[in-house]
Amino acid sequence: MKKLTFDFIVISLIALILIVLNQFDLLEKSAKFMFIPILVFYYIGQYVERKYKK
Repeated sequence: MKKLTFDFIVISLIALILIVLNQFDLLEKSAKFMFIPILVFYYIGQYVERKYKK
């Protein structure tokens, strides 16, 4: 899988999750936990960078 394809999949997944959370009004309730997904995606980005580095 190319890096660009992986980036597109991750961005789409994040957008889908945020849309679902917004529909159920969970974004306001879980605002204090927003750092956790950002941290997870940071480490996923580090892994992808090492794996697909040219």
